[in-house]
Amino acid sequence: MSRSSTRATLMTMRHRKLVSTWSPLATAFNAPPSKRINFTREDVGLFRMPELRTFEGFYLLRDNVENKSQDLIAEAISSQRQRKMVDIFDELSDSLCKVADLAEFIRIAHPKNKYMEAAEQACISICGVVESLNTHKPLYQALRKVVEQGDLKPTTEVDQHVARLFLFDFEQCGIHLPEAERLRVVRLNDYILQLGQKFMNGAAQPSVLPRSYVPESIRNYFPTSGENVIITGLCTNAENVQMREAAYRLYLQPSETQEELLRDLLLCRHELAKSCGFETYAHRALNASTMERPELVHEFIDQLSDQLRPRAEADFALMTQMKRKESGQPNVLAEIWDTPYFTTQLKRQSLEEQANEFLPYFSLGGCMEGLDNLLQALYGVRLENREMEPGESWHSDIYKLAVVHESEGLLGYIYCDFFERSGKPNQDCHFTIQGGKRLPDGTYQLPIVVVMLGLAQPRWAGPTLLSPARVDNLFHEMGHAMHSMLARTEYQHVTGTRCATDFAEVPSVLMEYFASDPRVLRTFARHFQTHKPISEDMLQRLCASKHLFAASETQLQVFYSALDQEYHGDMAQKGGNTTETLKAVQNRYYGLPHVENTAWQLRFSHLVGYGAKYYAYLISKTIASWIWQTYFESNPFNRQSGERYRAEILAHGGAVPSRQLVANFLQREMTPSVLANSLIHEIDTDETKIKELIVSRS
Repeated sequence: MSRSSTRATLMTMRHRKLVSTWSPLATAFNAPPSKRINFTREDVGLFRMPELRTFEGFYLLRDNVENKSQDLIAEAISSQRQRKMVDIFDELSDSLCKVADLAEFIRIAHPKNKYMEAAEQACISICGVVESLNTHKPLYQALRKVVEQGDLKPTTEVDQHVARLFLFDFEQCGIHLPEAERLRVVRLNDYILQLGQKFMNGAAQPSVLPRSYVPESIRNYFPTSGENVIITGLCTNAENVQMREAAYRLYLQPSETQEELLRDLLLCRHELAKSCGFETYAHRALNASTMERPELVHEFIDQLSDQLRPRAEADFALMTQMKRKESGQPNVLAEIWDTPYFTTQLKRQSLEEQANEFLPYFSLGGCMEGLDNLLQALYGVRLENREMEPGESWHSDIYKLAVVHESEGLLGYIYCDFFERSGKPNQDCHFTIQGGKRLPDGTYQLPIVVVMLGLAQPRWAGPTLLSPARVDNLFHEMGHAMHSMLARTEYQHVTGTRCATDFAEVPSVLMEYFASDPRVLRTFARHFQTHKPISEDMLQRLCASKHLFAASETQLQVFYSALDQEYHGDMAQKGGNTTETLKAVQNRYYGLPHVENTAWQLRFSHLVGYGAKYYAYLISKTIASWIWQTYFESNPFNRQSGERYRAEILAHGGAVPSRQLVANFLQREMTPSVLANSLIHEIDTDETKIKELIVSRS
């Protein structure tokens, strides 16, 4: 053998050795899913549902569930009922959700129009069934009798809690009211839906303004149409301060149309809440939540705000210092349009973070291997890449994971729709296709979920590489998926993420803590070509960069939460201009002043989807922080803590009130002061670490 051929053989062997260091799971995700041609087998149908071998199967599913609903209604109101009422209601809910959730996902994710249209028709049909149920007084009365007087069959605390949740869902539509008032509630609900859609459409529209409105020096930075300039968003990371300021002032100009829509929306929500017996819409929205009532949210916000103020002021003072140094102007101040820009600048200057320097160390396969290692350590669960049958998926680039427990066996399936494509929604999210529940024969209905991301398609020369923010998003959405997988509830109505809104984000936010811990990242952050581990210096800089200006960022979330509560509380009763309310709340809760002649709330579409619940993410983060500090900060791979977390939190979904779950797990009452102190402790600890790192590098 010649010397050159020997060298080539050695290089090939060395290359194979390097490649083999990835696990089979990582190898699968670092290559695009193979496109298979089906020569022999019949399509099994979407999600292995034989009815969905063609789009017409949605019509069959729709007809079947409509017929089954009628049978279950007849059973529920029968004097000869043989099952617990809650069992019947959960079977009814399960039947409807299996079609509605599947159809809603296919409606937005399937690339073929015929499937999308059939799924949309199924969604409309199921909505019609639900509307008819919401007006079915005999069904409501049968459930109400059980809740108020007890069932004919023996029930548990969980049974009673779930039955109360079903009853509350019923009464949100006003079925318990006199007919005239019920019809008014129906009209209000319809009008609120229309107002919300119009407001969201308006919030996304660009600002079109005469050229004269934009300073001549930056006019060319913006797209134009004839004599007009088009402002499509906030230029938060623009180096030119004039551009940042102009975009903020012009994009957020007040709109009479949006103002009227928002005022009407808030007023209708208030009237709806009053009709249903609640003091404000916030009281209605927080019913059965972790925080339970708006007064506790206000107390939490106030206590957190008071402690944040001096810490946020220090953040803004540092931003002002950076702005003065950059501009050469000794008297300028950091403004609200500067905060994202100087956060990025501090990463570059103090932590010497270069654009895209971390990308090579976070291949998609490597990240999935890291997740797998973590789940095995905490729960004894592994992720197995499974080959799909023909017709099982809606696109060729989908992966299927089986979630397998070391002793319990198969827990469920996660379909990974990770890559961007034309027509696919540009959002990272988790969809429940089938909820888990205990079946009459004692077996468990396995959960099926989809995790959707918007990653770039892998290139032939290498795998998809993730930015640190994308790594966080992957762990976050897989946190939702594992909540569904690890739950073991009697009822699908309360399985996994089907819990209180202000608790649903806790498991996913907690996963972000693992994704930000150097001990976890060391297990999988390796260069996708050389397999060299990420350096300790890069690792420390990466983890520190995630916590820069945490106090001011948290203060901004407190401000948003306080405004949302005010809009759906006192202001809704008093009426008035929403911008005037914003000014007062901003002055109380945020360290930077309101900019005159702007109205950013008219672009704040979360007011529609999270009405009176915007605080939920802040509370979820606080609870996740508390859990992290108590159980995982000392050892993120602690199996005992993982098992306890699953048994006492994840396994219950929404079957036990979340406030009770948290108090039992953390062995302390969940008061506003305890929550606020937990988050402040985290901010202070991270700030100390950042300062130590910056000093060590100077």
